[in-house]
Amino acid sequence: MNSIECAKVRIQAIIAGSEVPEDPQHAENTLEWLFRLAPKAGEALQLAALAHDIERAIKGQKVCRSHYGNYDAFKAAHARNGADILRAILDECRVAQSTTDEACRLVTLHEVGGDPCSDLLKDADSISFFQVNMPSYYQREGWVETKRRCAWGYRRLSPRLKTIAKSMRYENENLTCLLREVIAKADLTGCNDATVSTSRNVNPADKGTAPTTKFEN
Repeated sequence: MNSIECAKVRIQAIIAGSEVPEDPQHAENTLEWLFRLAPKAGEALQLAALAHDIERAIKGQKVCRSHYGNYDAFKAAHARNGADILRAILDECRVAQSTTDEACRLVTLHEVGGDPCSDLLKDADSISFFQVNMPSYYQREGWVETKRRCAWGYRRLSPRLKTIAKSMRYENENLTCLLREVIAKADLTGCNDATVSTSRNVNPADKGTAPTTKFEN
């Protein structure tokens, strides 16, 4: 096993223990999206894609949202903490210093981007939230919080990925309507599908909330 394989195995093992059940799938799906967006993505980007949320999987080390005044500050702390955790893993696996430094830099920037590589990671992470995380997030958090998180995530997407998000459909039609409402407000174009008021009492346990996303051709 070489150093990169060692690191990937270690990262996957840690994320497998996350209290957030969709975290392992999200990590792998983010990597899949990275390859769809950049088939020749290098090792540092691959490691960052797998590990970008690793700090969430370590109960004693993850940052607490309640400790921060706003969501962006919380996310910035989450990213910095994840980079520190990743560095320790990469050092233990004896990954080349240049690859380690770049992977950790990318994790630090994965919520905001700012250069071509970190923008790729941000896009892969962001679109994976809509494909993998959002149904489970809705089940846990309900309509209002999911709508807030969805709007925050949609703003982060590049124009190319916003087009993909617009094609997404969920088994739970309430969740599809939520996404449509967010997109309509963000794009100021109006919603072509049925619009659901944010004050509507929507039950997250509605039948068909399974985390399966359908795409239109």
